[in-house]
Amino acid sequence: MLSPKILHRHDGATIAYYKSAGRSPGIVFIHGLMSNMTGEKAVCLERWCQAQKRAFVRFDCFGHGQSSGDLYDGTVGRWVGDTGAVIENLTKGPQVLVGSSIGGWVALLAALKWPGRVAGLLGIAVAVDFTEEVIWRRLSHAQREELRNCHILGLPNPNHGDSYYISQALIEDGRRHLLLNDRIAVTCPIRLLHGLEDSEVPWQTALRLQSKIVSRNIITTIIKDGNHRLSRPQDLEQIITIAADLIDTIER
Repeated sequence: MLSPKILHRHDGATIAYYKSAGRSPGIVFIHGLMSNMTGEKAVCLERWCQAQKRAFVRFDCFGHGQSSGDLYDGTVGRWVGDTGAVIENLTKGPQVLVGSSIGGWVALLAALKWPGRVAGLLGIAVAVDFTEEVIWRRLSHAQREELRNCHILGLPNPNHGDSYYISQALIEDGRRHLLLNDRIAVTCPIRLLHGLEDSEVPWQTALRLQSKIVSRNIITTIIKDGNHRLSRPQDLEQIITIAADLIDTIER
């Protein structure tokens, strides 16, 4: 595989990315927490876009993959900034943001911040408000105290045997970006996809999100036997089908 290209940010941080040329609207893929741009969903979408001669970008957010920084220094606001830098520097014309897990939350925030560039959004198992709704609520009193005192806390990784770390900064920054407490003024066409057997982000989150978003063109699909990753061959096929429908809707 070719080495990724590097986008330099104003503060010296670097974003690793792969970009394919093509027509608009292009697709920008945003991965989830502790994931990266080499996952099955990102690569599958890239291949589909290349076959369709459609522009595509996948990238590693700060603290992930081959981008600079440490994960425990990352925040939702930082990842929104990375997404904006990618949109502004690596793409032209309207874009469809495809966000997986926390990447879906980041995509919604980016759509609010750059409405003139975001023509559509596909959220896969969107972990909106994840830092508060899932992480903070599941912490014990002792864990919350440890996080307050030490500013960092190790938690078991549900997908691997090792631990991962969250910071007090991640929780505090997440509270500045919560969306489910109010209407979400994203007006572009939106598609949401969630697995009924998602053990990390409740599937009801997709329905709550749909009720809050002001867009009148929004469709939620629930996969009965789907989990959080939604990376099985049949899941990937469903993602491509939904992405194609979304782009068709935009281009009409």
